[in-house]
Amino acid sequence: MSKTNRLSYYLGKSIRASRKGKGYTIEQLAEKSELNDKYLGEVERGEVNISVETLFKIAKGLNLKDPAELLQEAKREVYPSMNNRE
Repeated sequence: MSKTNRLSYYLGKSIRASRKGKGYTIEQLAEKSELNDKYLGEVERGEVNISVETLFKIAKGLNLKDPAELLQEAKREVYPSMNNRE
């Protein structure tokens, strides 16, 4: 799997975990994020690469303070050397 595909996979996994942690259905998060629920499902499965704007919409829908919260697992898994930097 390429790095791009791995990033999408781990980002989607993080979005799904955050959504479930808040008790939202895909439909509820899609509405809060102003996105199509089928597209959001593709995002969660890591099937598509999302834009920065979409990342911000999802973070807003999840009531996160910072969209970067969704990127932490992807960074850890795909670019582990970045985790040791100050």
